[in-house]
Amino acid sequence: MNDEEIIPDQGEAPPDAAPKAPDAAPEALAATRPRRRVLRTAGLIAVATVIGLVGGTAVGYGVQAQREPTALPPLNQPDLAHPKPLPKGQRAKPLPASEDLRAKAQGDLRKLLLPKPAGAKKAEYADADGWMDVSRFASAFDRPSRALDHQLDLGIRRVAVTSWAAGEHREVEIRLVQYRASDVHGAADFVEDQQGYMPDEDFAESEGRELKGSSNGRYYVFPVKRKAGYLDMYEARAYFYRGDVAVEIFVVDTEKVSQNDIRSLAERQLGRL
Repeated sequence: MNDEEIIPDQGEAPPDAAPKAPDAAPEALAATRPRRRVLRTAGLIAVATVIGLVGGTAVGYGVQAQREPTALPPLNQPDLAHPKPLPKGQRAKPLPASEDLRAKAQGDLRKLLLPKPAGAKKAEYADADGWMDVSRFASAFDRPSRALDHQLDLGIRRVAVTSWAAGEHREVEIRLVQYRASDVHGAADFVEDQQGYMPDEDFAESEGRELKGSSNGRYYVFPVKRKAGYLDMYEARAYFYRGDVAVEIFVVDTEKVSQNDIRSLAERQLGRL
């Protein structure tokens, strides 16, 4: 053997051996260090937080379960104010039938119509018995079949009518249009429909005037209608309702119909209801 130092052959490094650190400055080495330890620390903190929340909730439930249940407040609290029934002598008395519109309207509706004034004559086309057939009532509209369907939808029940002639050419007609009590809006809807087109050109061309003593009534005086070869035509109307009864009043004449004429008729008919 030679006296030379023999260095054994180390061969290739095993595949799982750590890589040899390169020759570099300390700062560069620090930058290339793995962050595995930092990530592991953050994960441990997150797990600890979750465990703390779960543990705290469990402890809270355990403490609450060992406590005595808290009683609910009584339902009949003595401090609450309740309306007390009035003494027997102070209770409201039911209206007599003469003042109860619902009771009066269930009877002969014609009795609620204004009576014919003294000296007035029966109108030429007056209904003989004071009742107007519902189909004839609807025939006065531009589209009778559609108007009839609409009235049936509103719950129309019956129509009482009176009419008379006064002076040389004046005619007055009053209709009480009653709707079924189950259709509480029937009378209101009908009156509001009629009032809705009164401002149109072919009608009163105005909003009319409020009827005193009624929250929904109005009366209208139409502009005069003139046509060659015919007498001038004057017209006035009133619409209002009480309960399930809608009221229509028509006045036509060849002489002027004043606001006082239609207002007086409407107020007196309102008083009958």
